[in-house]
Amino acid sequence: MNELIFLAQISLIVGFSLRALALGKEALVAWVAIQALIANLFVLKQITLFGLEATASDAFAIGSLLGVNFLQEYFNQEEAKRATWICFFLMVFFTLVSQLHVLYQPNVHDTTQSAFLTLLAPAPRLVMASISVFFVVQQFDIRFFAFLKITWPKASFSTRTAVSLVISQLLDTVLFSFAGLYGMMASIVGVIIISFVIKLLVIGCLTCCIKWAKG
Repeated sequence: MNELIFLAQISLIVGFSLRALALGKEALVAWVAIQALIANLFVLKQITLFGLEATASDAFAIGSLLGVNFLQEYFNQEEAKRATWICFFLMVFFTLVSQLHVLYQPNVHDTTQSAFLTLLAPAPRLVMASISVFFVVQQFDIRFFAFLKITWPKASFSTRTAVSLVISQLLDTVLFSFAGLYGMMASIVGVIIISFVIKLLVIGCLTCCIKWAKG
């Protein structure tokens, strides 16, 4: 069942990404930002996918980078950089207001406080690691995708995107594992390997869907 939901999730991300591209750069910037926010919220849910432990947010994090690559491919690098700064600005704002939100004392009629605490009050180390690493990886992806575009001009967009996402997500996995999880897990290497394998599956599905949709 999880695998079917995963494929539906990938299809929605690709479909809405292409629609955002058709609507223009403003829609793409908004799309990149909303996926970044969703990724950092949904990262708390743990699932089993193809027999491996994963989070429910990897597809959105990769989808956000896909949007950044769309901006760079069809508009320019400055728009892609602008989108990453907007993402960072919004994620910081969301983090601050979410912490204020859980500080409100609920009244006797409230039944949601425990759920909000679970979702919005994770360890500060994880929050800062997630935001910082996401921003660094976005900046890296912009520059690496531009490098591929210059050195590999005959390659298709889907091929260059797949290569840039694989390298970017390897960097993301290593950085976040050490920044956010080191000392909390028995085997940090095992966490990195499993997370990266899942991300490779996501990238493979996204690339195939993009190639099919654009074809």
